[in-house]
Amino acid sequence: MTTAVTRRRLRFCLIVVLAVFLLFGARLFQIQGVDAKAYAAMAVQTGTATTTVPAPRGEILDRNGVELASNVDGLTITADPSMTAEHAPQIARILYEKLPDRIDYFETIETLRTPDSRFVYLVRDLPASEATDAVEAVRDASYTGVFTEKEVLRSYPGGSLAANLLGFTDAEGKGVQGIEQMYDETLTGKDGSSTFEVSSTGQRIPMADSTVEEMVPGTSVKTTIDRDLQWYADQRLAEVVSSAGADWGLAITMDVKTCQILQISQSPTFDPDARTGITERNTVSRATQTVYEPGSVMKPVTMAALADQGLIDADSKIRVPSQMVIDGFPIGDHWDHGELQMTAAGVIAQSSNLGTIIAAQQMDDETFHDYLSKFGFGRATGVELPGESAGILEKADSWTDAKHATTSFGQGISVTAMQMMRALGAIANDGVACDPTVVESTIAPDGTETPNEAGKSERVVSSEAAAQVTRMMEAVTADDGTAPAAQIEGYRVAGKTGTAWRVNPETGRYVRGQNTVSFAGFAPADKPRFLTYVVIDKPPASAGGGSLAGPVFHDIMSMTLERFGVTPTGSAPPKVEQYW
Repeated sequence: MTTAVTRRRLRFCLIVVLAVFLLFGARLFQIQGVDAKAYAAMAVQTGTATTTVPAPRGEILDRNGVELASNVDGLTITADPSMTAEHAPQIARILYEKLPDRIDYFETIETLRTPDSRFVYLVRDLPASEATDAVEAVRDASYTGVFTEKEVLRSYPGGSLAANLLGFTDAEGKGVQGIEQMYDETLTGKDGSSTFEVSSTGQRIPMADSTVEEMVPGTSVKTTIDRDLQWYADQRLAEVVSSAGADWGLAITMDVKTCQILQISQSPTFDPDARTGITERNTVSRATQTVYEPGSVMKPVTMAALADQGLIDADSKIRVPSQMVIDGFPIGDHWDHGELQMTAAGVIAQSSNLGTIIAAQQMDDETFHDYLSKFGFGRATGVELPGESAGILEKADSWTDAKHATTSFGQGISVTAMQMMRALGAIANDGVACDPTVVESTIAPDGTETPNEAGKSERVVSSEAAAQVTRMMEAVTADDGTAPAAQIEGYRVAGKTGTAWRVNPETGRYVRGQNTVSFAGFAPADKPRFLTYVVIDKPPASAGGGSLAGPVFHDIMSMTLERFGVTPTGSAPPKVEQYW
């Protein structure tokens, strides 16, 4: 009996074992034969991970190769919700304790519980040490599913230096304002990727197979800016804007022979590195996007148009009335006087609106408008910065007599500072205008440098006309001119002050007592090399272009001449009669 029981038990066990083997065999056949491709795909999906290999953004350099915008290594914290959902509150708490300024506790819990997802971003663009510390704290608490990925962070070593020229990048690494925006496609590289095998806990398996797609770095942009001059001008401008309580200020210096911009400063500004002060008011490019009425710095342009037609020279005699009424509008000068017998040079030296009107009456509307167009008003200069305004130059057939008169001394026409640089640069450059540029070249990842195509140049007035207006402008900086503070020892300086009523952008009307003051000048006047233009908006009502902007011009131009090794020419300024 015992033997019979034993045999039955053996048969039963054998049947069970055979059944198990048959079951496994059937399952194995299904996996390897019937559903082989599907299960292989699942194995790849659950046993591999792909990370992005970020391509570094191209650098932005000054004219000497000094970094203005570069890259530093950073990390982004990511998570696999299928692994973090169960312990989301605990993981979020650890991350919040480590990164209180970058983590929202409740939002992080929701992100860690994202359904039907194997990948989410938790915190982007962190310094490597901070990200590593936070992830290690999660792992030390025995939680899995939180990882780091390499990121390239944008760095601006100079802080606020040239910020409005450079612009900045947003959270996605896309350029905003300035060169960062204008050259975004050039600066942006092509990301690569790395695919590798991982364990069930998401850890990379050492020595396992991996696939790498190489990244391609971005192309660098070399600007025309000189970093040291830029730094000095930034500081000097900020100082005067702050001390005067002005609304904003702007300073630009250009090489008149090449039209390369050497510095372009703005105050107030922002710090793209520290991410402070990033408001619309601070990030706008005052040089290319802010439109204003220039005031008397327009008078040399009017005189150049007249001189080019042979209608005037520095010694031309002009009878200046005490007041004029045109189209019912009374127009006067900034000082009370009777009838004056002034030369054209005197009109510019003393900045007489009335004398300029009398002189400009020799041109009809169409002719005057054509010259303004040739100087570049009413159209963008084409400088390599985004959102450039064309200013406002109304068609000649809409002009009234009053419009003709006020335009001659810089009211009733709206410009950008970059347009004024082009126009006054033509006078300094022997009557030839060229388009301003802020980019010298681009540099490919392999080091190949491609020069930037120079902007077009065109003669707008004759060499003799430019020389006559230069004589007039030298009288401005003479001891008896309106801007003796702009004199630079050892150099001849030609310049012009500007004071214009401000226009309320909401009402479109002038605001009495609120002005935009400026000074523009070039040196050496007998062999022009550099032009500097300083604009101060809404300073105290008593401030003038010569007294407030003139000293800033003096300091920036002095630094420029020294920085580029321009020696005094040794010639004395000409004696120019202002009255007859």
